[in-house]
Amino acid sequence: MKNRVLKTVSLMIALVMVVGLSACAKTPETPAVAPAPAVETPAPVVEAPKTDVLAEAANAYFANMPQDVYKIAEKDFVAKVKAAEDMLILDIRSAEDYAKGHVKGAVNAPWGPAVAASLDKLPADKPVMIYCYTGQTAGQAVATLNIAGINAKSVNLGWNLGISKVEGIADLTETTANEFPAVTAATVKPEVKAAITAYYDGLAAVKGTTYANYKISEDDAKKLVDTKDASAMFLSVRKAEDYAKGHIEGAINVPFGKGMEQQFNMLPKDKKIVVYCYTGQTAGQVVAGLRLLGYDAVSMHSGMGTPATGTAGWLNKGFPVVQ
Repeated sequence: MKNRVLKTVSLMIALVMVVGLSACAKTPETPAVAPAPAVETPAPVVEAPKTDVLAEAANAYFANMPQDVYKIAEKDFVAKVKAAEDMLILDIRSAEDYAKGHVKGAVNAPWGPAVAASLDKLPADKPVMIYCYTGQTAGQAVATLNIAGINAKSVNLGWNLGISKVEGIADLTETTANEFPAVTAATVKPEVKAAITAYYDGLAAVKGTTYANYKISEDDAKKLVDTKDASAMFLSVRKAEDYAKGHIEGAINVPFGKGMEQQFNMLPKDKKIVVYCYTGQTAGQVVAGLRLLGYDAVSMHSGMGTPATGTAGWLNKGFPVVQ
């Protein structure tokens, strides 16, 4: 019995020692886990809207149109030549006609690719005066040059109908060819320069056709009206009151002037747009602007006609109008 008690006591002592040892044992620490590095979410890339440099320049030509509508009266021009004002005079007639006689000091860039090639020779710090035969192709040229950023004006009625009839012009006419002077050339944006180059290169494709020089004769225009050709439409850029008095059948009216570009969106890009004014000069400006904006536009030769255009022009030919 005594032995049994001793064994029990011994067992209890052993258990107490085991528990004590266990309580004193060091509990291993759980290693700390480093926090995951914060992942930054990249900000979304927002692409800036692409700027149509050419469209902006073409629309700005009309939006910023000066009071003189990029033209100068033939008498005022001759007066400036006589006074030897600091300007560059650009004759865009053929080399043959230039050689026969031109305004004193004028340089020659015949209508066509040579006009685009002259962009690098035109000044940034003085006005450029342009003249052709009757003012119509000069109207196209003055638009393309201003769209390129050059301060240019066309001479009213050109050489044949305007300049040659001004008193005293004989004393300001010469046959000696002039070279382009050394100037600080205007800086033309590459996109605009490429478009203008393509504009003049494109004249070769219409040469000898109904639409040569991006123009159409009064007779061919009348055929479009008589046959009710649905592939073409007429655009009058004359004043609203003159349009009301009489216009070509089917023509819509967008009067020439500052801000007219705001109405271009009504024009179709899948039709030939025949533009006409009074003599063809302002129509030429509109045609150049529209073509650079992607429209298939041509101007009608001599427009509706005035006494200055003689027998040329829709009305001078006796063609009908509607009200």
